[in-house]
Amino acid sequence: MSDSKARTGPIVIINPNSSVKVTEEIARSVAPFRCMDGPEFECIGIAHGPATISTMKDSAEAALNVAAIVQSRPDASAFVVACFSDPGVDLCRTLVRQPVIGIQEAGILSAMAQADLFGIVALGPASVARHRLRIRQMGVEARMAAELPLDNVSAEDAGQSEEVFQQTLEVGARLRDLGAGAIVLGCAGFSPRRRALEQEIGIRVVDPVAAAAVMALGASAGL
Repeated sequence: MSDSKARTGPIVIINPNSSVKVTEEIARSVAPFRCMDGPEFECIGIAHGPATISTMKDSAEAALNVAAIVQSRPDASAFVVACFSDPGVDLCRTLVRQPVIGIQEAGILSAMAQADLFGIVALGPASVARHRLRIRQMGVEARMAAELPLDNVSAEDAGQSEEVFQQTLEVGARLRDLGAGAIVLGCAGFSPRRRALEQEIGIRVVDPVAAAAVMALGASAGL
């Protein structure tokens, strides 16, 4: 339902989980992309959401929470759903005229623009199955080297824990060895680690939140 007119309202970035820390890190991740004459980034969380979207039930409930927020914000120029399962993205696109961008979709598109094959680091095994639905829907399975999971870590620990950082390095190196030329971080919580991971692994590492924010800026400008 989106149209091509330039918009001036805020880009609302929705973190469907309840972690205040993750929402704060999302805001830091997108801050460098703020344009002087462009829309503001407004990052919000959902206090009654789970700490991490870790099951299909979590994702389904998050979709309804996201849809409620999207419908309540006619002032927004665009929306970013900052959960790698893209909960509610397809639903919201049928409900409002503003662009609605999911970070999984944006992160994968960014990775494919920079490498032939991409890989994904997931928080846990269940995430891999959930993400596969979106990947299949996008029709890009042939471009994916692999998606490999961590050991069921939380969204907050993805960007804060040194132990999880070391696990992520190991998984990233495995993806590189499997042929990935770019790695997509499979959770918004990874944002603080992107640069360090890229330096250590030696290939492009995509923060899907940043990728979606830049895409939202273009969409809000009518591009």
